[in-house]
Amino acid sequence: MSDQPSYSVSVAGVVVGSDGRVLVIKRRDNGDWQPPGGILEMGETIQHGVRREVWEETGLDVEPEVLTGVYKNMSRGIVSLVFRCRMLDGTPRTTDEAQAVQWVTENEVKSLVTEAFAVRILDSINYAGAPAVRDHDGVNLL
Repeated sequence: MSDQPSYSVSVAGVVVGSDGRVLVIKRRDNGDWQPPGGILEMGETIQHGVRREVWEETGLDVEPEVLTGVYKNMSRGIVSLVFRCRMLDGTPRTTDEAQAVQWVTENEVKSLVTEAFAVRILDSINYAGAPAVRDHDGVNLL
């Protein structure tokens, strides 16, 4: 067994509607509300990974517009790249990975989503020209 730490890279898409609300999913595997996203596959470009994850979890075709944050789960070794996305086509729907899909306001994000994932959405909503860089333990910011 190697002493080298192992890391994975995930991507997420914060889809912002024309009314300013954002799309969140309720994951089937843990019941948590989060932006759509998941692990980047080997050989897959980052942009394609964002589009694929959002499609798989919501049925939406999106265009990643800007990297709004980089987040590291310190306990699991996952680095997540979060992009603000524009919807191109589709109608949000539940999927094998999402038991619910909902458009929410900024205030609803604060009450519905755990801190480590809410901050990703809020950083995208309030993007000010440079990506946020944050660490968390899977639930709370560090």
